[in-house]
Amino acid sequence: MPKKRKWFGLVDLFPYIKKYLPLIITMCLLGVLSSIADSAYPLFNRYALNHYIGKKTLDTIGYFVFLYILILVLQVIDNFISSYICSKVELDIGRDLKNASFNHLQTLSFSYFNNNNVGYILARVMSDTDRIGTFMTWRIMDFVWNASYIVAVFVVMIAINWKLAVLLLILMPVAFFLITFFQKHMIALNRKIREINSTITGDFNEGITGAKTIKTLVVEDKIAKDFEEDTLDMKQTSIHATHYSALFTATITIMSSCALAIVLSAGGLLTMQRLMAIGTLSVFMTYALNMIEPIQYIVEVFSALIQVQANIERFLHLMETESDVKDRQDVIAKYGDVFHPRYENWEDLHGDVEFKDVSFKYPDGEEMVLEHFNLKVPQGTNVAIVGETGAGKSTLVNLVCRFFEPTSGQVLIDGKDVRERSQLWLHSHLGYVLQTPQLFSGTVRENLRYGKPDATDEEIYQALDLVSARSVVDSMGHGLDSEVGEGGDLLSTGEKQLLSFARAILADPAILVLDEATSSIDTVTEKAIQHAISTVIKGRTSFMIAHRLSTVVDADVILVVKDGKIVEQGTHASLMKHKGYYYRLYTQQYEEDATNALL
Repeated sequence: MPKKRKWFGLVDLFPYIKKYLPLIITMCLLGVLSSIADSAYPLFNRYALNHYIGKKTLDTIGYFVFLYILILVLQVIDNFISSYICSKVELDIGRDLKNASFNHLQTLSFSYFNNNNVGYILARVMSDTDRIGTFMTWRIMDFVWNASYIVAVFVVMIAINWKLAVLLLILMPVAFFLITFFQKHMIALNRKIREINSTITGDFNEGITGAKTIKTLVVEDKIAKDFEEDTLDMKQTSIHATHYSALFTATITIMSSCALAIVLSAGGLLTMQRLMAIGTLSVFMTYALNMIEPIQYIVEVFSALIQVQANIERFLHLMETESDVKDRQDVIAKYGDVFHPRYENWEDLHGDVEFKDVSFKYPDGEEMVLEHFNLKVPQGTNVAIVGETGAGKSTLVNLVCRFFEPTSGQVLIDGKDVRERSQLWLHSHLGYVLQTPQLFSGTVRENLRYGKPDATDEEIYQALDLVSARSVVDSMGHGLDSEVGEGGDLLSTGEKQLLSFARAILADPAILVLDEATSSIDTVTEKAIQHAISTVIKGRTSFMIAHRLSTVVDADVILVVKDGKIVEQGTHASLMKHKGYYYRLYTQQYEEDATNALL
């Protein structure tokens, strides 16, 4: 159930923006001064009409011009400073909220990323934070300026002629109601337009990226018809919004004309009766024409507040999301956290792993994946985890790496519960090669040094040689300085996998995890990397998740997974002798490989 927020979530947001409060207050004060200056200009016109034209004299003209220019210059300076503060605070708030949300994401467990797609998370970090920053500056500035302008105008009008001011004041609630009515419907229509536009963009993207599939299925007419229906909906909704916009503009014009009519009729009568000077009538006419627009802006600010509330709530929801896996306070005090590690207290990791009466179910699941599981993995043991695709082979590895916590029982590293030491300490001693390789934008050298930031080029080349990846780097033209592209898209999948393997080896991990690390590599490269694996895992505790059983026959322990549960364990020889599930998997793969070899 969503948490109830006070004042549109601004109260809960305050800790993230409180350091900018002095600048925001300064910005608002400058906005008030600017609006007062704007409300004062008609008074200069009044004085000029009544004094210089009415009395036909130019005395005090020097003081008049000097004061007018002085106020103009001060207002220009005021607007420059306030605009600068607005821009700076907007960007600073956006930056701080982005950093806060991104850093918080680094502390969350895998389950959060499993349950939330990339687009949703990206919108929280980028779009929501930008909109919050904009509202807390320019929108607040709009409200302060326009509200203070209306107050200043009515104060001046009441001081000059309170009866005529009251007549104009009666018109304000009507204007406010009409503007609010139109604003509400225009917001709803614009929101619908954005939704339809997103649908059209998605249709357009699928029509291009799925062109081959569309042609092979012969569904061009259906795709075109769906696209035409969406664009027609977009057109009709946009026309509807345009009608409202035109009617809104006409209503604003009518309201301004009504205000002007009131001033001209009542004020003109008073002027003819010599109860009001022509300069004073000029002041009221100017105010009557200018007072409707500020009301419109104030209504827009309230509408923006309602819209930005959703952005604030989504941002706060992210920041208040707690990780399923987190270190205790006493552990953080000793070992530090992910951003402030206390390396001086870190022990070496040897690699003894033990599952002690471990039961486990995923946070979003109901069925136990492991129940009272026990296994001792001495340092240097090679553990293979096998099973069909989707059987749940990664569960044990996720527990060893502490990506998830056991539901009950303990996972021990070097005889100590993993929860007794920090996650960063454990992860710093792990090497993990994923089934789908992940490289970052930058050079080969930068990517490999993620495994060891202070690695020398000689150490990098040794790691490359060990996994037979030296030729990949040499063929790229600029060696270690070669760019890999966004996500490594300048390389083939196999080349990316080899570099990922080299990166893991460069870190010299005590525990090595290979998650079907050879699945994306051709047969020739697979043989080379299998030789590298046999060399690398010597003396290390290793967990190999494998689909091809021929790659794990030499493992010290083979764990067989079926339907998310470990159904068999032992060496290759003992499992084959048992003639159970592993035996059936192995013989089936062997027969398939033999058949493929004959074709």
